[in-house]
Amino acid sequence: MRITPPKYSLRDLILYFLKLGATGFGGPVALVSYMHRDLVEKRQWISEDDYKEGLALAQLTPGPLAAQLAIYIGYVHYRIIGATLAGICFILPSFLIVLILGWVYVVYGGLRWIHAVFYGVSAGVLGIIAVSSYKLTKKTIGDRGQWIIFATFVCITFWFGKENIVLLLSAGILYCLYKTKFSIGPKTLIFTPFFFSIPPTIFLSTQLEQIAVVFMKAGAFVFGGGLAILPFLYGDVVKEFHWLTEQQFLDAVAVSMITPGPILITVGFMGYLIAGFPGACVAAFATFLPCYVCTIIPAPYLKKYAKNQIIKAFVEGLTAAAIGALVGAVMIIAYRQLTDLPTIAIGTLSALILLYFKRMREPILIGICALLGYILKTYGDI
Repeated sequence: MRITPPKYSLRDLILYFLKLGATGFGGPVALVSYMHRDLVEKRQWISEDDYKEGLALAQLTPGPLAAQLAIYIGYVHYRIIGATLAGICFILPSFLIVLILGWVYVVYGGLRWIHAVFYGVSAGVLGIIAVSSYKLTKKTIGDRGQWIIFATFVCITFWFGKENIVLLLSAGILYCLYKTKFSIGPKTLIFTPFFFSIPPTIFLSTQLEQIAVVFMKAGAFVFGGGLAILPFLYGDVVKEFHWLTEQQFLDAVAVSMITPGPILITVGFMGYLIAGFPGACVAAFATFLPCYVCTIIPAPYLKKYAKNQIIKAFVEGLTAAAIGALVGAVMIIAYRQLTDLPTIAIGTLSALILLYFKRMREPILIGICALLGYILKTYGDI
């Protein structure tokens, strides 16, 4: 990393990421491109090389792409304090928004019109996630080894209804062996992450402690975009602990798509539904902590290890497994939620619109689905 005198102050950095976090719609790809446009091309705060290195690190380590890049950009000139403030300021606006929406959802969720709105929104969100999964698969899955891992995890997740983190790590190791033609030394494979397979109920008594472990485990394995966290959270918060219903889970995902900032902020909404304001804070902190740690620790060594073939192969295997798990989770939720002709029609329509109308933005599409749900529930015989 080249250290040049910054053209901006720490205050400038804070204000920029607060603004981006409050107004940045469009998901990770759009947010990453906004940072390049604003900070590299227009303001020239960050060099093209530093930007590319940050993007490479974000792709090699777990976590939401845009949040990791924001943290790295903060690190470039202001090190730990810059990384910390950039990350907090980028996440804070959308976190506050989902807190307000969570409060509204809890207080007024029993009203008929709320049910009507989310009847359409939930179906539309499934269509959006399905298209996102398709695009991720098309963009990411390349050779035969990745396709085998992808298909295996689609089947495993669909059959068992949850993701197994030890299996995910094993997929990374197996793909690493496949890519290196089994030439890795035995010391490289000494990694037994049994901690990640231990249920949080064994050592932890309070619900907040359980929330912290569940969401931290999920945040540590977000490969393939923010939506990749869904199979991990679905298995724990819906199937294992029954903290949320499937409808609430989908509603939380919908909320993350109509708010600015990282999609992963859905964890704040889920945490609020589970345990109020403390639950939202614990869930958000636990989810984003691995992303923060996995950005600032390797940042000084990025040049040395970014092109390491073993690391890249391991990440490629993990990503293929994570995307397969995401597709499997979408299939499960769709099977259980698209239970009548209107929801099937809304979900299919939202997917087709995203596929064939490239300029359509998710918040607008969700608004259309909400209106359809309201009309169908209010004036239709549903």
